[in-house]
Amino acid sequence: MTAMQNVSLGAHYAVHLPAPDDFAFWRERARGLLQCDVPPDRVSWIEPGGTGDLFASEGPSRSEKRLPAPPADAPPVRASKRFLDLARRAAQHSDPARFGLLYRVLWRLQRQPRLMEDKADPEVRRIEELAKAVRRDAHKMHAFVRFREVAEEDGTPHFIAWFEPDHHIVRAEAGFFMRRFANMRWSILTPRGSIHWDGEAMREGPPARRSDASAGDPVEDLWRSYYAAIFNPARLKVSAMLSEMPRKYWKNLPEAELIPQLIAGAQAREAAMVKAGAREERARPATLVEIAQGIAACRDCPIADCGTRAVAGEGATGAALMIVGEQPGDREDVAARPFVGPAGQLLDEHLQAAGIDRSAAYVTNAVKHFKFAWKGKHRVHQSPTAKEIDTCRWWLESERALVRPRLVLALGTSAARGLLGRTVSVTRERGRAIPLDDGTELWVTVHPSYLLRLDGAARDAQAALFAADLAAVRERLREV
Repeated sequence: MTAMQNVSLGAHYAVHLPAPDDFAFWRERARGLLQCDVPPDRVSWIEPGGTGDLFASEGPSRSEKRLPAPPADAPPVRASKRFLDLARRAAQHSDPARFGLLYRVLWRLQRQPRLMEDKADPEVRRIEELAKAVRRDAHKMHAFVRFREVAEEDGTPHFIAWFEPDHHIVRAEAGFFMRRFANMRWSILTPRGSIHWDGEAMREGPPARRSDASAGDPVEDLWRSYYAAIFNPARLKVSAMLSEMPRKYWKNLPEAELIPQLIAGAQAREAAMVKAGAREERARPATLVEIAQGIAACRDCPIADCGTRAVAGEGATGAALMIVGEQPGDREDVAARPFVGPAGQLLDEHLQAAGIDRSAAYVTNAVKHFKFAWKGKHRVHQSPTAKEIDTCRWWLESERALVRPRLVLALGTSAARGLLGRTVSVTRERGRAIPLDDGTELWVTVHPSYLLRLDGAARDAQAALFAADLAAVRERLREV
């Protein structure tokens, strides 16, 4: 009896996955079943019975040996890139019905090639929901893993972290930590499995318990002191903070034990800051036109007296993306428009390559006037001081309050300071979201003028990193 005849008789097949996150295994078996024309209602996808099987060895079970072999003339299986990208993420979800869902949609794709474009289809929407939940879980893992130092028997430092993921993301996210902490010996322990990096090779381990992780180290006292020092009561939004840092993660964060008392004392500290001489309260502008008029008349810092004119932001309220640079340049000062000079032209090229429509974004600068020094007959850019950036921050916050973007892209350290009120390292912060006080996400990268100052291989390398940062922003815009 042939495989096709066996299927026609109504045989039911059980596929035992060796691991709950093994997308490659599912994809191979799904392709073979489709080529044998096995409908979804005749296939059961069975993952390992417990978290202890997360790192079980690969290999077919007895049931899988009875799967039909595709005929020699079987047609190829069609799947769009969008389906594969979403399915790879959705397969890491903890929903036990996920593999059956993926097979049903893949089955339908053979007859409806444009199915993934149907946003109203309930099964397509469900896959998108699963993938989004997995991406969020991965984002939380990146943000809330805290390593604690312990000493090996030979005195070598080893860093151990405990994390409790909602989904099967441990192996998928191992590469992120390997790249970020390549020179450290570390282990991440979770109830779903463990990963260990010795500086040269990655090793997988079984599930762990919270008690297997270190209880703390002396460095955490320094971290708590630092966190308390930078806690800004004037920008406290408890609901936004809890959205980005849910209470379930607090027990693993050394700084979290300070949060209740910092919140309790926030009003008193805010009053003290105001009394000590915070900037005079003034009514926020109601429109972007009022902001343009206001910065044209502003004389709160010396840059406004340099003989240049203020350059307001450009774009509409409601833009999903807000792009913030450092300050206008010579060309921008002449044209009274942001990012029209060489750096702006390079930015436009990279935005277009990344699939980001600049015309749909709001583009502005942290400082609204051009700060320069004369060099012969030419005006040469001078970086604004921290005080000048902080003085102009009120205008930037007024713009953000009106535009209400979902994401803000800061180009360079000056732009990042204008949004955060503190100096950050682009190298350390790029490639990940930084939550702002209203729940907006801030992404930091270099200013395109930095690329213009480089040559050869150095420029190529930095341009590739810049392009990767913009691609990450584009993907995040699709999710939020």
